[in-house]
Amino acid sequence: MAKGKIYQSLSGFYDVLSDDDNEIYRTRARGNFRKRGLTPIVGDEVEFEDGYILKLLPRTNSLVRPPIANIDQAIVTTAVKQPDFSSNLLDRELLALEVAGIQPVLYFTKTDLLSEAELKRFEVIAAGYRQIGYDVVLPKTAFSKESLAEIEKLLSSKENVIMGQTGAGKSTLLNHITPQLNLETGEISAALNRGKHTTRKVALLKVGDGLVADTPGFSSYDPIQLDARDLGQYFPEFKRASAKCRFRGCVHVNEPDCEVKREVETGEIMQSRYDNYLQIYTEIKNRKPNYKTK
Repeated sequence: MAKGKIYQSLSGFYDVLSDDDNEIYRTRARGNFRKRGLTPIVGDEVEFEDGYILKLLPRTNSLVRPPIANIDQAIVTTAVKQPDFSSNLLDRELLALEVAGIQPVLYFTKTDLLSEAELKRFEVIAAGYRQIGYDVVLPKTAFSKESLAEIEKLLSSKENVIMGQTGAGKSTLLNHITPQLNLETGEISAALNRGKHTTRKVALLKVGDGLVADTPGFSSYDPIQLDARDLGQYFPEFKRASAKCRFRGCVHVNEPDCEVKREVETGEIMQSRYDNYLQIYTEIKNRKPNYKTK
């Protein structure tokens, strides 16, 4: 029996890269998988033999859209202009990744459109996210050699997803890292199978020395499924600060002696992060209960 990783899923077939000989084998899932409610997905580590996947190995994490498992990190492409920068959208993306247990890397695009004063503002923003603990790439000139080298290094030997709002430059970034893709920017999305296909295909694409998968479908970055009391656990700087809050269950809204609020006042925590946290917290608190029964 051989072990390998599913690289591509198409119409019930799974292309598995074997750990033994680095060859691709086309397989199908064993018949009893469906009965047991198991569906192999791209990124799964599997055991296979004679054209059949016999066993799915435990996943470290998984996403629903696209269906993919064992992701190491997400490259979050964030435009500074056209479309305008939204800290709220960025923080929702980061929240979704924290919940999924996926390490984010922030890459700011379209920096060539910034004035010197605007660039300085984004250097402050980038420093704030670095202080949280995130890798941040802010090229002084768009897609500079230094920034691409940094992203290639971060991608290397990892399974990645690339995400960001439409027009943020995801495709252009991939094309700069791997020119041999030789695709128009609009076509790279199709290569990553985000086109209007009747058959849904999910695949890992070799980019630099790493693998990149289709963009996760966190289309609305909807945090409503979270418990409001747990929200602060997914803001790493809030989680660190909360150890010094007076109350153990502090949600950093109205409680006295709240370390998170103190650090916002002193500038140790970004004001924008706290404002976005409050907005998301309020959305969760105001959600309507679901009384539907099965």
